[in-house]
Amino acid sequence: MSNATHRAPTIGWGAMTDSAKMDRRGADEAPSHHVEESFVTPPQQAQYDVVILGAGSGGYAAALRGAELGLSVALIEADKLGGTCLHRGCIPTKALLHSAEVADTTRESEQFGVRATFEGIDINAVNSYKDGVVARLHKGLQGLVAARKVDLITGHGRLVGPDAVEVNGQRVTGRHIVLATGSYARSLPGLDIGGRVMTSDQALTLDWIPSKVIVLGGGVIGVEFASVWRSFGAEVTVIEALPHLVPNEDEALSKALERAFRKRGINFSVGVRFAGVERSDSGVVVSLEDGKTFEAEVLLVAVGRGPTTADLGYEEQGLTLDRGFVLTDERLHTGVENIYAVGDIVPGLQLAHRGFGQGIFVAEEIAGLNPAPIVESGIPRVTYCEPEVASVGITEAEARETYGDDGVEVVEYNLGGNGKSQILKTTGFVKLVRVKDGPIVGVHMLGARMGEQIGEGQLIVNWEAYPEDVASLIHAHPTQSESLGEAALALAGKPLHSHN
Repeated sequence: MSNATHRAPTIGWGAMTDSAKMDRRGADEAPSHHVEESFVTPPQQAQYDVVILGAGSGGYAAALRGAELGLSVALIEADKLGGTCLHRGCIPTKALLHSAEVADTTRESEQFGVRATFEGIDINAVNSYKDGVVARLHKGLQGLVAARKVDLITGHGRLVGPDAVEVNGQRVTGRHIVLATGSYARSLPGLDIGGRVMTSDQALTLDWIPSKVIVLGGGVIGVEFASVWRSFGAEVTVIEALPHLVPNEDEALSKALERAFRKRGINFSVGVRFAGVERSDSGVVVSLEDGKTFEAEVLLVAVGRGPTTADLGYEEQGLTLDRGFVLTDERLHTGVENIYAVGDIVPGLQLAHRGFGQGIFVAEEIAGLNPAPIVESGIPRVTYCEPEVASVGITEAEARETYGDDGVEVVEYNLGGNGKSQILKTTGFVKLVRVKDGPIVGVHMLGARMGEQIGEGQLIVNWEAYPEDVASLIHAHPTQSESLGEAALALAGKPLHSHN
C-alpha cells in the first residue's frame, strides 16, 4: 500500500513569495510571442542554482518548477524543447490514434444511424494534422520557458564535473545538477534498423501506409502502432516473446485485449522469441525460434526504450549505472555531490508523466520543500490502442504475492451494464483489487476511452480508499465513470448493475 495518506501537501502555483515571483535578474515582462530555441550565452563565470541536462518531460518540468520557486535555471537540450514525448512519442502517436479512431467511426457509422462513406486515409493530411498538434504545443512550451526566465541552451551537453556541464565548448556550472537525458528506441542485438526495418521514430514519419506489417513487441508502443495501422487498413501481426500482449498489465487485461484484437483482425504470436529477419527491396520475412515465418512490407521494432546515458560523462563522475540506467535513492539523488536524475534514465516505468512528476519533485527537493517520495505503483498507466488499457496500482498476482490468496478480494464489473459504454458500443470491464478488509490497491480497466477514468483510479489507489468510500460517491449518469462506482459497490458487498 502507498503512504499517500501521509503525504505533505504540495506547494501550489499561487504559494510562492512575492520575491520568488520576481525575475532573478530584473522585473522585465517576459515576452509572450514565439521564441526561437537558440543558444543563450551565460554571463561570465555565472553559476546557476540548477543546471538541467535534457529538456524532455522531466527536464522542462524541473526547470519550470525550479524557476517558479525562485531558483536560477539553465536548461540544456541537444534537440528540441519537449524531448521525445512531444516530438517522437506521446503526442504524435496519440494524434495518429485519434485519426485511426475517426477512420473506424466513419466505417462503422451506419450502426449509429449515420450514413457516411469512408474513402480512405490521406496519410499526408494525417501527418499534417499530427505535426500541427506538435507544433502548437512546442510553441506554447517555448513561451512558458521564456516567461519563467529559464536560460535555454541548445547544444550537446556532457557532465564534466560534480557541478558542471560542458556545452558548445563552454562550461555551465550549477549548485545542483539534474540529469534528464531521456531514452531512445531500442533494437535487439544484431537487428539493424534501416530500410524496411524501423522503430517508432521512422514509423512516425512514413508518408505511405504499408499494406502488411509485422510488429516486433507486444508492449505499449507495439500494440498502439498495431492498432493505428489496422485502423488505416493494414494487415497486422504482433510478435511478443512473453506469454501475453501488454505483459506488464494484469493478466485479465492482457487476455481481454487479445480477444479484442482477434475480433479486430489483428494477428499475434505470443510466447515464442524472434529469430531473425530477411530483407528485400519490397519487404521482410521474419522467422521465430519455433520455425514459423511471417512476411510483410515493414517490420516495426518495438522492443522498448533504452536510457540515453552513453558517452555523457556519467560514469566518469562516479555515478552508478546498471545496464545504462542511473541508479538513485528514493529521493532521486545519485549519491554523488548534488547530482539528481529523473525520467527514463532512472529504472522504472518509462512514462512521460512519471518524468514530469519526478522533475517537479527534484525542483522542490532542491528548493528545500522536502516533498514526499513518488510511489511508483501509484503512477497511472494507459495504453491508447483500441480498446484502451488503463491501470494504476498493483495487479491481482502482485497483490496475492504480497498479501496471500486469502488476503485479497477482487471484483470485475462488465461494461455491458454501463449505459455510456453501450451508447459507445464498447465492451470491456473494470477490475478492482483490494486488501481484504482494507483499501483498494489496484484499478485495471479495458474499453474505449477508459483511459479517461484513470484520474479517479489514481485518487482511489493513492489515497488508499476503501470500497465503501468510493461506493458512497455519486457518479454522473450516464458516464463511463459509473463503472468505477459500480465496481466499488460490488466490492463493498452491495452490487446494483452487476452480476458478480
